[in-house]
Amino acid sequence: MKQHCIQDIRNVGIVGHGGSGKTSLAEAMLFLSGVNDRLGKVGDASSIMDYDPDEVARGHSVSASIAFYEWGKKKINLIDTPGDSNFIADTPAILRVVDGVILVVSAVDGVQFYTEKVWNWANEQTIPKIIFINKVDHEQADVEAVLKSIKKKFGVSPFCVHTAIGKGEKFSGLIDILSKKLHTYQQDGSGKNQDDSIPEGMIEEANFSFGELTELVAEVDDELTENYLENGELSEKEFDVGLKKGLKEGKLLPVLLGSSTQNIGVDLLMNSIIDYLPSPDQRGSIKGKSPKDGSEKLCNADPKSSLSALVFKTIADPYAGKLTLFRVFSGVIKADSSVYNVTQEAAERVGQVSLLQGKKQVSIAEISAGDIGTVSKLKVTTTSDSLSSENNPIQFDPISFPKPVLTKALLPKTRADEEKISDALKRLCEEDPTLSVERKAESHELLVSAMGQVHLDVSLERMKRRFGVEVDVETPKVPYRETIRGTTKVQGRHKKQSGGRGQFGDTWIEISPLEKGGGFIFEDNIVGGAIPKTYIPAVEKGIKEAMEDGVVAGYPMVDIKIRLYDGSFHDVDSSEIAFKIAGSIGFKKGVPECRPILLEPIMI
Repeated sequence: MKQHCIQDIRNVGIVGHGGSGKTSLAEAMLFLSGVNDRLGKVGDASSIMDYDPDEVARGHSVSASIAFYEWGKKKINLIDTPGDSNFIADTPAILRVVDGVILVVSAVDGVQFYTEKVWNWANEQTIPKIIFINKVDHEQADVEAVLKSIKKKFGVSPFCVHTAIGKGEKFSGLIDILSKKLHTYQQDGSGKNQDDSIPEGMIEEANFSFGELTELVAEVDDELTENYLENGELSEKEFDVGLKKGLKEGKLLPVLLGSSTQNIGVDLLMNSIIDYLPSPDQRGSIKGKSPKDGSEKLCNADPKSSLSALVFKTIADPYAGKLTLFRVFSGVIKADSSVYNVTQEAAERVGQVSLLQGKKQVSIAEISAGDIGTVSKLKVTTTSDSLSSENNPIQFDPISFPKPVLTKALLPKTRADEEKISDALKRLCEEDPTLSVERKAESHELLVSAMGQVHLDVSLERMKRRFGVEVDVETPKVPYRETIRGTTKVQGRHKKQSGGRGQFGDTWIEISPLEKGGGFIFEDNIVGGAIPKTYIPAVEKGIKEAMEDGVVAGYPMVDIKIRLYDGSFHDVDSSEIAFKIAGSIGFKKGVPECRPILLEPIMI
């Protein structure tokens, strides 16, 4: 695999709502560029992007996948993302490492819930965007309605660079107002097309559309506006510069039309990626910080600079081991070298480095600035970690992942499953940051939290297939709590004498309720040395331990204030353990006098 200079690389994410045709669009690009010898489909196992058994079984993406292709002597790293909120983990991570996105919108369904979500995420990262309206060949396609919904939902004025020739099944070509050409496609899915001049009856409409676009480009900055007003037009160079600048600054939103399954308009989109989305060096400096003092540091997209890279995904493979996917912002990661993990404060040995072509790894000597690659079997590195050189470390902000919303209890089916489950869940959580595991001390339950039922089902199927672990799923036990409604004052006294040194601790405490969510307050009101200061923390510790076992049903107690106001001690027999026991005795004695009650969680 040959190396590409940074100016010849494009890192592109394909995002959008589920069912809009993102994966089929990626497969069409890989087919047209010669990576695949046929138009890949999930159903017949010819897909490069959706290769996971879960994706094959369900017919849609459940995790991001990466491939690359060459087009016009440029290298395009293509990252396809799921469009289901159950599998949302990869999208915010991908948006941290791409330089442009293709937002795929269905010509039938228009802008949907998840479309808006990823649009907002891309805006937060100031990522240039191109919209591809897919499925224009569908009999219910309505491009004009979709353009209106884009304007309404996103608050921007999109400009469509294409006019469709034919509707529904008769959709056969596009007029491109930028190239001023008519592209007529063969109806066999090959993507082959013939370029012709725009039909005479449509020239006026195309010129009008181009004039509208020119006005939008002229408004990108004052200099272009002035030139346009003086000359009544923009030169080809001015138009190109203005279009790229408008895209980068989010002032312009180009919309392309096509059909990924019929391979219509896909080649024009591939040209637009090269022509209008930025290369890594055109995105500007990437902000990080010094791990020593937190001061801001900038890294420029230069292979000759010190190394800086961000880990954006981990793949847990039971045979190949852990695969770590990263984007190099500056410098180079070479095979058989070492890198410094700034986040974990540890050096890592790098063996073979590779590019990903779906599930296939393509070995390469190095991954240079602006490129995306993978390395296997790193010891401590996880998703969101920053990699750099040890003598010039830079740390990037961690990737922000959504919090899981569904929690279930897992019960291993057999003793063998019980022995393997901890490691299996750890590996799955490394791969999926929106999956979390917790062992509840009070109920002894193993709880797993996910983004939804489908997410949980896929994760458990994965655990069974990869690690041979099977579980039963149950509703978690209700986490009851106990509290009090009244106040009391009570003595807690512990005295034990059995020959030799005895034990003595004497406390007087006031127990009172706090407002909901108040937690626990311990107030030391001892005066005159009634209890030495060294013993007071022991009193608090004894009371806290007693609160773990409530008097109503044995559940932990909350929202209680303790005021320690008096007591006594013995010069010889008093000790920390004696006062710890005394505090516990006083609390257990006083709580029944405070009208204890059971609290139930409120579902919101």
